[in-house]
Amino acid sequence: MYTSVLWSLILAFGLLGQRGAPPPNPNAAPGVSPFNYEVFKSKIQPIFLAKREGHARCVSCHSAGTGFRLQPLDAGKTTWTEEESRKNFEAIQRVAAPGNLKSRILMHPLAEAAGGDFFHNGGKHWQSQDDPEWQALKNWIVAAAPKAN
Repeated sequence: MYTSVLWSLILAFGLLGQRGAPPPNPNAAPGVSPFNYEVFKSKIQPIFLAKREGHARCVSCHSAGTGFRLQPLDAGKTTWTEEESRKNFEAIQRVAAPGNLKSRILMHPLAEAAGGDFFHNGGKHWQSQDDPEWQALKNWIVAAAPKAN
């Protein structure tokens, strides 16, 4: 009984941090993303397919039932089509805010001891902010920051 109540509370508080999209970039043209799609496709998207010891691949959980929903991979496929990649690009923008190093995509899978938050049902994929995958995501987010006029 107490265990189920505890898990319900953990889930409820974790989901509170997942509400809504990041604020729009006021300097971006309507319908234009400040994020670089080619960098996403070549450097960021492969992170979601990476196998990590002791963890499922991101796509395993994030292709259904989560706020950050990747396109599912068809059986036997090792990557996404162009159309699926575009949908993944749209999806990541719900958990990544341009220039914001507190974006959920950076904080949830990062160990708390390394500055991450407490919530991520899939475990902590990165134990340090020096991890190359974490650095790639961070650099991509920073590069999308609104430019000062």
